[in-house]
Amino acid sequence: MRILITGASGLLGSKLVELSIKKGYEVYSGFYGHKPSDGFPVRVDVSDRNSVEKTFKIAKPDVVIHAAALTNVDKCEVDKELAWSINVVGTKNIVEQSKKFEAFLIYVSTDYVFDGEKGMYKETDDPNPINYYGLTKLEGEKIVADTLDDYCIVRSSVIYGARPASGKINFALWVIKQLKNGKTINIVTDQYVSPTLNTNLAEMILEIAERRLTGIYHLAGATRISRYEFARLIAETFNLSSTLIAPIKMNTLKWIAKRPRDSSLNVSKAKNDLHNPPLEIEDALKKLKEELRVK
Repeated sequence: MRILITGASGLLGSKLVELSIKKGYEVYSGFYGHKPSDGFPVRVDVSDRNSVEKTFKIAKPDVVIHAAALTNVDKCEVDKELAWSINVVGTKNIVEQSKKFEAFLIYVSTDYVFDGEKGMYKETDDPNPINYYGLTKLEGEKIVADTLDDYCIVRSSVIYGARPASGKINFALWVIKQLKNGKTINIVTDQYVSPTLNTNLAEMILEIAERRLTGIYHLAGATRISRYEFARLIAETFNLSSTLIAPIKMNTLKWIAKRPRDSSLNVSKAKNDLHNPPLEIEDALKKLKEELRVK
């Protein structure tokens, strides 16, 4: 199988590349800023139609996993033009070429397509984004669904993993680092999510690619949890002091973009359909600990 992965140097993309190579697939690692060390690296600007066309001519993919996006929520709110060009125009360019090459497309979306008023969202629930990032990702979903027959939209939540990616540290690694250095951290108690280990997510996505499962899937951790309790569980797993974790409320933070209060995802469909199901938070953190030991 020939796979093109966009955003291949990111937290999810780098893990997808690693696991795809282990499975013996021919992997084309699409990147923009940070060049991946694995697979066949192909520099691609998803917002540039010509760049995307060239990339598809090189890769000739059977499967495309579109993980590239501008995910900085506040940056999307401030620079709406950039957010639209990457997340919407970029997706349109990827979709057009996927159709032309008759490739199966997996589009990586987000829990932020929901407003966070109720939580534990199912695939059938109506999206209603409250920030520009969520809006652009939802527009991408619509383009995928309106253009292609052979596709899968996967939504995830708070992705974390054992290695920094694209020059960024993820929430779990940041918590570990701060606590190890004896620093107090302020974590919100009133925002609920479904934290997702990148290894678990990549395994689920690759199973969808191999089995050509279509439609929408919520692929996230199997536990709904507040950011605060998540941080405390990380501290417990890594034998660090949870007394350094200070509880605060969302309204005390100077975020530019609004955040959903409860964007947790119901993963029952994935649990029923997949051989690699979503992990409960304790199992995922154990796996993270093992990966950090090996690293």
